[in-house]
Amino acid sequence: MNAGVQSRRAWLWVVPWVCFWLAGCATPQIDWAARIGTYTYDQAVLDFGPPDKKARLQDGTIVAEWLVRRGYAQTYIPYGAGPPYWYGYPYYYPAYVTSYAPNYYLRLIFGPDNRLKAWKYFTR
Repeated sequence: MNAGVQSRRAWLWVVPWVCFWLAGCATPQIDWAARIGTYTYDQAVLDFGPPDKKARLQDGTIVAEWLVRRGYAQTYIPYGAGPPYWYGYPYYYPAYVTSYAPNYYLRLIFGPDNRLKAWKYFTR
């Protein structure tokens, strides 16, 4: 097979993947400040499903929380840690590193009229 044909076939794979990657980076974020006063609790349930936690206060205010991103723990051997060293004393083992990411939540507060009053992203 010709080298020119192989390089053109490689570009057939590279170009779509770069386009998908760039499109994923351009995902718009929700502007919650613009939705205050117009966004309702019913719209939030339609958009995100039932909240993970919900409380109705005495004055009719609804406080609802949704899990936006689940946290995780990841353990790995850092670059350059390699296999154990047995040509020296003491007997060394590679270092393991564990990193943690918390859960991310969205809290929406709706007034007695069922309209958005406040919002907050937080971790727990």
